[in-house]
Amino acid sequence: MEENTTKRTDLQDFSEKITQLKKAIGNVIVGQQEAVDLLLIAILADGHVLIEGVPGVAKTLLARLVSRLIDAHFSRIQFTPDLMPSDVLGTTVFNMKTSEFDFHQGPVFAEMVLVDEINRAPAKTQAALFEVMEERQVTIDGISHRMKDLYTIIATQNPVEQEGTYRLPEAQLDRFLFKISMSYPTLEEEVSVLQRHQEDRQLVKLADIQPLLSVSELLAMRQKLQEVYVEDSLLRYIASIVQQTRMSKVVYLGASPRASVAILNASKGYAMLCGRDFVTPEDIKFVTPSILQHRLLLTAEAEMEGYTALKVAQKLIDKVEVPK
Repeated sequence: MEENTTKRTDLQDFSEKITQLKKAIGNVIVGQQEAVDLLLIAILADGHVLIEGVPGVAKTLLARLVSRLIDAHFSRIQFTPDLMPSDVLGTTVFNMKTSEFDFHQGPVFAEMVLVDEINRAPAKTQAALFEVMEERQVTIDGISHRMKDLYTIIATQNPVEQEGTYRLPEAQLDRFLFKISMSYPTLEEEVSVLQRHQEDRQLVKLADIQPLLSVSELLAMRQKLQEVYVEDSLLRYIASIVQQTRMSKVVYLGASPRASVAILNASKGYAMLCGRDFVTPEDIKFVTPSILQHRLLLTAEAEMEGYTALKVAQKLIDKVEVPK
């Protein structure tokens, strides 16, 4: 790929901030580098994230830590089977003093929102997030309430446990930029975790962690994202990958144009994370599997044969010719 030389974007200050963020995260969480990178990309690209992993792999800790490092209004919602939409969005209450109805905002009114165990709430509560995830607003009693410029939902879920859980609808899954899979640590990483806890049993003290990035700085970074150069050949490359998902015989429901836009913005974010102001095919290959894996609905035959959406996505990417 040829580098863009017509207009360059200065990313020095950005790179320094990202280096500080990664170092701070590494002081608390061992390994999971890909998950960390994808989460930072999503925040840069103004997207929501679904983090999936078995209990104990630091899903919630990662979300809380990143939220702590960004000086933004943070709230956490623990999804449970008895949670109601009004518990998430808020409700109107009659004020006896003024004889008027006052709107009391729910925990969704924040800049960084952690939705823990999102698949534990029933469908009607999950549906309460539809509007706010896509349009950054909540409509209560016919009145729309806008969210602030920085608005990111980080949701977690356990892929194994089935009792007391509810499957996320396709429309909601499509609103997540990434589905990040957090796996078990390697042997060396787990030894490092044990060594840290051996030295200090109270190792993780999020209350002592100071923010490294302000909301204004983060919004300025998002503005720089629009300046990242993407060649026309790479736009066709992205579109061709998404087209493959709609033609594959093992895929019942392929990706929508929203996925194409997600790949474009995410690849720009990864380029910035690498200190570049231009996108390469490798950037697209890195972000695309995590964008497609929760958007592809496989046929029953493919699932019976052991296919997974992630593996199918990777095979479809490999089928498309890389621009030279």
